[in-house]
Amino acid sequence: MPRIALPAPRLKGEVSLEEAISSRRSRRGFKATALTLEQVSQIFWAAQGITSPEGLRAAPTAGALYGVDLYAAVGKKKAGGLAAGVYRYVPRDHALEHILKRDVRRELARLAVNQVFIADAPMAMIITGEYERISRKYGDRATRYVHMEAGHAAQNVYLQAEALGLGTVVVGSFQDEEVSRALALPAGQRPLYIMPIGYAA
Repeated sequence: MPRIALPAPRLKGEVSLEEAISSRRSRRGFKATALTLEQVSQIFWAAQGITSPEGLRAAPTAGALYGVDLYAAVGKKKAGGLAAGVYRYVPRDHALEHILKRDVRRELARLAVNQVFIADAPMAMIITGEYERISRKYGDRATRYVHMEAGHAAQNVYLQAEALGLGTVVVGSFQDEEVSRALALPAGQRPLYIMPIGYAA
């Protein structure tokens, strides 16, 4: 797959954690303004980026097994000049793989009970879960642990977006199988969240 290296994330910002928590809200209106590749990089790093020499990531997970994957659905030149399509985040390389070469944002909006703001945002992050990675060690509790990990990652995205002057919202109402097909997800991965991200209107 074509791979795009992301800029190195910043480890110090201009907004404090306390300020980001205080101002965090769910935003459902977005401007057409494109994101920069630096913003895209920072958001993906906050969700699942590598934060230690041992390969540990920004969000906690059960047994360091990482049952969550991240995808981006972007419009043409709407996110750091990226081509329209679907990208998969590769944490170990801090890079995006271009896996689908068409803009699926409108399709995602339709599949999410016509929440049109998903199509308006320049980028939508999709958080998926693969329960089998966790169930090998934790059995039936895998579903719970993957959902917890997805929640941790989503909250990091909320706070990082707020610190960057952006907005987002978690969307959990959508047609699971149809979203999986629209994103060409691998077998075993299930969509858990759609998070449109952009400048709040």
